[in-house]
Amino acid sequence: MKKIKAGVIGVGYLGKFHAQKYAGMEGVELVGVVDVDPSMAATIADQCGCAAFTDYCDLLPLVDVVSIVVPTSYHHQVALECMERGVDILLEKPITTTLAEADDLCARAEAMKLIFQVGHLERFNPALQAMQKFLTVPIFIESTRVAPFKNRGVDVDVVLDLMIHDIEIILSLVDSPLQSIHTSGASVVTATTDIANARLVFANGASANVTASRISRSTVRRLRVYQQQAAITVDFASRELNFVHIDAEIGADGTPDMVVETSSFPASDALKEEIAHFIECVRERKKPLVSGWEGRQALAVALQVMAQIRDNQQLPVFHQHSHAGRKK
Repeated sequence: MKKIKAGVIGVGYLGKFHAQKYAGMEGVELVGVVDVDPSMAATIADQCGCAAFTDYCDLLPLVDVVSIVVPTSYHHQVALECMERGVDILLEKPITTTLAEADDLCARAEAMKLIFQVGHLERFNPALQAMQKFLTVPIFIESTRVAPFKNRGVDVDVVLDLMIHDIEIILSLVDSPLQSIHTSGASVVTATTDIANARLVFANGASANVTASRISRSTVRRLRVYQQQAAITVDFASRELNFVHIDAEIGADGTPDMVVETSSFPASDALKEEIAHFIECVRERKKPLVSGWEGRQALAVALQVMAQIRDNQQLPVFHQHSHAGRKK
């Protein structure tokens, strides 16, 4: 099996884990890592046994694939350069900052027949993947994603930081166009929205209530899906799946019995699974589970949610000031 030559652009908090996964993956050679901080690039390169770069353009001629883990405002610039060099891409979420940028990348990837995957990590949670066999037609969905405040990732709105995970999942579950969005949110400790709620209504009558917060005292990552005669709950943190459905047998009191099936999944490495899926798609030249198109659709909804909240709360638009290749 020919080794795929890989690189990572941006090796901060998240990027260094990408580098570690590639370095330990069979059939893959981690050629180099890039960061605008030379000491950071050198440290991760030393740990992973590869070369260090401060300019990603120097890495591109040497690799087949890259993970791009830089600030979102630089996603389009960096991904575009990679595509022009014919390199397959795993781009961290959100795909870009604007729909025009996302459309450009999706069109270029398609025209050049490149593999373009967006890093929506929760799609590789084993409990969510196991849920698929119980799904019929979702009627109502509840998602809650809240966490204590951390001084990381606060350069983006909580909708792009956290809620977009659930938006992308919900869009994959409901096979119907999105009809309307109703939102509320507030800026509490940062210059952007820190807590947000959105109600998504679809053309087939299905709806979803989505909540995200980065100022909670506890951590909750849970999705509930209601459908005819059944409800499914996925706990992303504990990797537990509950399927509750009505038994065909009628109880002694004339009411149907409820049957509960619970499945727990051992701790797994979702990032490793995501990168392994990316490498598989590269080898087989097949569409990723979360392609650029799915990433673009999630961004479109997230931007609508953010715009509504800004209009309702008259929040200022927060501008990022970062550098391409900086750790994420």
